[in-house]
Amino acid sequence: MSKFQDVLSNPVVRSLLIFSAFRAVYGAGILVVTWFLATSDETPFWVSIVFLMCSMVFSRVLFKFLKKKWGKDESNSSLSQDLVMN
Repeated sequence: MSKFQDVLSNPVVRSLLIFSAFRAVYGAGILVVTWFLATSDETPFWVSIVFLMCSMVFSRVLFKFLKKKWGKDESNSSLSQDLVMN
């Protein structure tokens, strides 16, 4: 069990786990909203495209906020910064 805790205490692994969990939950929500927008008779098709473009920008801002709040010890790792940028 201590080996597992050592792996989880690694800043790169923690950053990757936070990044993966955030993208999974946020991405699923975005797909559901986009599907409802694209299949709605009241909204034009371009609304879903604009929504997706705005969600890309918003997800970056939101993830940077979450990373700053929860990943204080990852901020010094250059590899974790590269993960956020990609």
